[in-house]
Amino acid sequence: MTLETPVAAIFYDGKSNARRVVNVYLGAALNITEDRRLLASWPLADIRRHDAGDGLMRLGLSTNPLSRLEVDDPALQHRISADCPQLYGSGSIGSVSNLHIVAWSLAAVFSIVVMIFCGIPLLASSLTPLLPYSLEKRLGDAVNAQTRAVFGGKDCTAPEGVAAFQKLVMALQSKAHLPYAPKPAVLSSKVPNAFALPGGNVYVLQGLLDKATNADELAGVLAHEFGHVAHRDGLRMLIENGGTSFLAGLLFGDITGAGVVLTLGRTLVDARYSRSAESAADAFAIQVMADLGRSPKPMGELLLRITGNEKDNPLAIFASHPITAERVAAFNNVSNAVTGPEILSAQEWRALKDICK
Repeated sequence: MTLETPVAAIFYDGKSNARRVVNVYLGAALNITEDRRLLASWPLADIRRHDAGDGLMRLGLSTNPLSRLEVDDPALQHRISADCPQLYGSGSIGSVSNLHIVAWSLAAVFSIVVMIFCGIPLLASSLTPLLPYSLEKRLGDAVNAQTRAVFGGKDCTAPEGVAAFQKLVMALQSKAHLPYAPKPAVLSSKVPNAFALPGGNVYVLQGLLDKATNADELAGVLAHEFGHVAHRDGLRMLIENGGTSFLAGLLFGDITGAGVVLTLGRTLVDARYSRSAESAADAFAIQVMADLGRSPKPMGELLLRITGNEKDNPLAIFASHPITAERVAAFNNVSNAVTGPEILSAQEWRALKDICK
């Protein structure tokens, strides 16, 4: 079957990006000419169809994957469809089935999930020890204001209470040996929590202070938070949750930009460390309290008072922090006797309890 009248088409020879208006003759082969000069002769069995817009037939050669011929003439399209036996053979649009598309899409999604849950945490664990403490302090300062704003509380500033709190923190620091001096504060929030930001900002919320019955309970909780600081868990979590925003900021030297701060401030407030990180922080707290000659058991009693016993919760095994009953058991299994002096006197403890009044 032949096509006597030449038909205009667009041709890309695969050697350059030049767009050429050509004439096409269909005979024993598909002949492509320009100004009556033969540019190419495509064997019909080697022609493959590729994806194109409506009304356009885009063709290529199995032997030259980069060349393309675009035909918009319906009559020529019909003849090509009839005369080219492998138009939808290997390498054509027809060889890519919906099943292949779905399979590759699922593979792409799986790769992203693996990167999020494995790649970024692995990168964070590798990168964290390499970052200088000065950079960590800058990060902590950058998210400090937003972290305070989350709770909407103000600093509790009763002078005697502030002095007692600073004394408690410094006693812990004398044994914890953090790489920077902690900057303590009590916030007037009813949330029973305490946390330490990268860089040394240490916070106790009034809700936790209200539930504590003695200085050892509060000291144990703060020593646990110091453990996260010593192990740089907060920094590691910032890198994990900040993801590409943090890494881009790190690359270009803008780790305190608004985008990073907004992303990471809430991260620290809602921090739920891994079970291994929580266990390591507990071990750190136990050692600090032992070095002070105090028992870690009151810390477990405070945690249990706040959270309740989770042993009957069937979902507790999936929590990102160790089950409270397990943590209490770890504190109770420590046999060290109370040999050191009280961290705070009874009068100082009362002052600390009244720090927000």
